[in-house]
Amino acid sequence: MGYDELVAEASSAAIEGWDFASLRGRVVEEPLPWSYERLLRERLPGAGSLLDLGTGGGEFLSGLGPLPPRTAATEGHPPNLPVARRRLEPLGVEVAAVREDDVLPFPGRAFDVVANRHESYDPREVRRVLAEDGVFVTQQVGGRDLEDLNRALDAPPLAYRGWGLARAAAGLAEAGLTVTWSAQARVRTVFHDVGALVLFLRMVPWQVPGFDAVRYGHRLRALHERMADGRPLTAYAHRFALLARRSTGSGGAEGR
Repeated sequence: MGYDELVAEASSAAIEGWDFASLRGRVVEEPLPWSYERLLRERLPGAGSLLDLGTGGGEFLSGLGPLPPRTAATEGHPPNLPVARRRLEPLGVEVAAVREDDVLPFPGRAFDVVANRHESYDPREVRRVLAEDGVFVTQQVGGRDLEDLNRALDAPPLAYRGWGLARAAAGLAEAGLTVTWSAQARVRTVFHDVGALVLFLRMVPWQVPGFDAVRYGHRLRALHERMADGRPLTAYAHRFALLARRSTGSGGAEGR
């Protein structure tokens, strides 16, 4: 397909939840040295309750079964709420609408496990809703995520550029949580066509706020010519992960 067709298709494609299946093979990210799914699954046996912060359309949570007897999820992006509820409520999962995950609509000490994949959170609220000896499992997008992409578009860097492992660990410790394991990585991400790039930026609007294919048309056309010539755009994803417990007495290397 030519530039105009690729961009038109990407600009009109329907977006539902956080399902990136349409980008498979077109945006290729190297695997992380850890598995968020494994980190979480290993902490579910014996857990009576689970809270998933920022569940998106419930894509990940719905595939995690068997789920604890009480499982709940939050979502702050209004278009995702009906998607998540359609997917998760038949599984017995309560889906709560939130504006931000710094105020959670749940009582204190309600959950054995709080999970968070690529969502903002308030460490004090996480500690409040964790049961005694409860565990917080999170994987975060760091503030230097895909900065090569922003440079290629001549777009501003991420607004949260200072967000990283050290800052997150300090915030959890300050809130009274004990970090028991952590890791950080930068992994190569390759965009093979300009349509995939446009669709990706529509799905993650915080990467380039106010992104518009017309506004960035000059840069996109230049990238399209490179990609068509066999030179895809390479950027580096910035990820980090943490495990933390509510009990101040725990410690040790728990992650894998």
